[in-house]
Amino acid sequence: MKILQVRNIDSFVESRRQKTSEKDRKTVQSILNDVRKNGDSAVKKYERKFNGRKTSQLRVSEKEIKEAQSKISRKERSALRDMSARLLSRQKILANPWLEVGSVYRDFVPIPSVGCYIPGGQARYPSSVVMSVVPARKAGVKRIVVVSPPNRDGKIDPLTIVAAKMCGATEIYKVGGAQAIGALAYGTKSIPKVDKIVGPGGKFVSIAKSLVSDQTAIDMVAGPTELGIIADASSDPELVALDLISQAEHSKDTMCFVITQSKTMAKQIQKSIEKLIPGTERSSIIKESISKNGFIAICKNQNEVIELANKIAPEHLELMVKNARSLSKKITGAGLLLIGKNTPSAASDYILGTNHILPTNGFGRTRGGLSVLDFLKLQTVVESNKKRFLEFRDSLKALTDAEDLPNHYKAVKRRLD
Repeated sequence: MKILQVRNIDSFVESRRQKTSEKDRKTVQSILNDVRKNGDSAVKKYERKFNGRKTSQLRVSEKEIKEAQSKISRKERSALRDMSARLLSRQKILANPWLEVGSVYRDFVPIPSVGCYIPGGQARYPSSVVMSVVPARKAGVKRIVVVSPPNRDGKIDPLTIVAAKMCGATEIYKVGGAQAIGALAYGTKSIPKVDKIVGPGGKFVSIAKSLVSDQTAIDMVAGPTELGIIADASSDPELVALDLISQAEHSKDTMCFVITQSKTMAKQIQKSIEKLIPGTERSSIIKESISKNGFIAICKNQNEVIELANKIAPEHLELMVKNARSLSKKITGAGLLLIGKNTPSAASDYILGTNHILPTNGFGRTRGGLSVLDFLKLQTVVESNKKRFLEFRDSLKALTDAEDLPNHYKAVKRRLD
């Protein structure tokens, strides 16, 4: 893991940000165009190309659901229920969401339909099912669609299927990648389009969500995992290393890093990582991720540490330092902030009641994790009358004259004649 001295924060952040290549963007756009034009046949073509197996039926059948349920242990089922309950308990909606100011009313109404992308293929992420479907159900979304790439035998992992049914998904489809995003955005014969697409995914999924967002709403860019850790001389280098490794095992595109003022701590963390990786599971993925994207940034002072953390704005940011709670008040950029040495991001992925679908690539500066609010629309209703028109007639005339839109004023004035 590289140790880097920070000299200019803006240029440092720019150099570490993962870029989207024009080649990848063109590849994804061609897939989306094909799905838009050819529907199911294009989706099946890309599933065959990327997964090496022909798919005859995209939707998971009731038979497949029952088969999946028979393969799940009581312990796994209980764990899913526990995770779902913890998350649900923190998805609060106002008991009386109606807000009235004069004759303007506001209310939360659920989005009619959503598509939840669940990564899969060579891995299983039933936890991501819980994180996306539970808040959608809590919001009152009527149509909740789950899409997930099948593995080499053409099936979705049984635990993912069971989690989807348990949490309230109404449809499940065996499709992944950019073709799944295209199907959700444009609709096909088998997969009717949705109003919003949510969920994390790899590089092609993130690009596809961005490209379809001009006509289908998305939650955020939730790409490869990011973990930042702020450490100081009091930090435990082995715990820091273990947390970095825990997130680096997601994929070779994961970005894990440390920010510190202590060169001694930086070297200790570096040595701990080098010692731990060879003997751990998934070591090839972890090693490539850490060597390609990982770094330890050395800053001159705490103000520089704070500025760098807020400008990188990672998905997860752990504060493994003295006075972590005090420091947390100055951190505004992270998607999820984890305070103290006993709040690892690995725990937040499953059992702390927080949502692990979080903004990446710097978008933590403008939004937080997925929540019930992502599945609700703020509906505004207004009712006026002649008396109110009389109150603001002069202001209306001045403004419509200033913008040279006289017919706006005439439309109101006619109601007063």
